[in-house]
Amino acid sequence: MDLKFDVKEKIEEAVQKLQKDPALLKRFQSDPVKTVETLLGVDLPDDQLQPLVAGVKTRLAASDLGGKLEGLKKLF
Repeated sequence: MDLKFDVKEKIEEAVQKLQKDPALLKRFQSDPVKTVETLLGVDLPDDQLQPLVAGVKTRLAASDLGGKLEGLKKLF
């Protein structure tokens, strides 16, 4: 089977779902590969999912940092 999809789009989709569901986010933190498989509805080898997992982690970290910076703006 040849899976073709927009990686950036799938990362954004996963991040949005994770940010809306704290239980799902906790599950992602404990088992990111399986959680991404569930979110995408695919069963791929772990090494093929690692770039997606890394992208989701990076995007979540950036979102968290953005929220913290917004909080700092309110102080000044």
